[in-house]
Amino acid sequence: MHLNLGLTQEHPCSYLEGRMARSLMVVDEELLSPQTYDVLLLNGYRRSGDHAYRPWCENCKECHAVRVPVERFHPNRSQRRCWNANQDLRLDWRPGELTEEHYELYLSYQARRHTGGAMAESSFDETREFLLASWNDVRFLEMRLGNELLAVAVTDFQPRSLSAVYTFFRPDMHRRSLGSYAIMQQIRHARELGKRWLYLGYWIPDSRKMAYKAAFRPIEVRAPLDDMQNEQWVEQC
Repeated sequence: MHLNLGLTQEHPCSYLEGRMARSLMVVDEELLSPQTYDVLLLNGYRRSGDHAYRPWCENCKECHAVRVPVERFHPNRSQRRCWNANQDLRLDWRPGELTEEHYELYLSYQARRHTGGAMAESSFDETREFLLASWNDVRFLEMRLGNELLAVAVTDFQPRSLSAVYTFFRPDMHRRSLGSYAIMQQIRHARELGKRWLYLGYWIPDSRKMAYKAAFRPIEVRAPLDDMQNEQWVEQC
């Protein structure tokens, strides 16, 4: 299938101070589906709401698409401690539908973890548009302690893969490392479903915000070459 692509205008990079960024966007959003997106993920794309994109910055190739081959993932000591520490949580996979309970947790997370950011002031509809995609199979992994919602991991389901979209959690529960626990549960669920990969979006080696992604091993990185036709997935041990 042929998809038309377009470049956005340059804008300040959200991750590397002093850098300018732009994205290559899929224009034909009406042609997007879980099957199409599975191929786009394979080629280094990501989604935000209904929009599928990949970084396409003229003088910077620091954004690396990363994924975990779920059958070969082995948790390290820290991840095993995290897993054991959260065995008192109740987990539920639910259809992707934003509720007021989710929204309140999202705002609380944004206010504490991303103070001053635009997302901390997102309306209910803006948050829903960011997390969901009308053309994709989106599901929410809820994590509860008793009846109290502690975390939500928004996850895309494709034929060959799962993709971690966004995880938000109670900021006062940082000792539980709920973001890492969510990734391990997504890996586990992908393995149970016979999927090959869990996609983790983009990893920038010099960004502290993204350092946690490199801890999931083995991890495969899409080599950031100028010619995207020649890019390859390379495993980093």
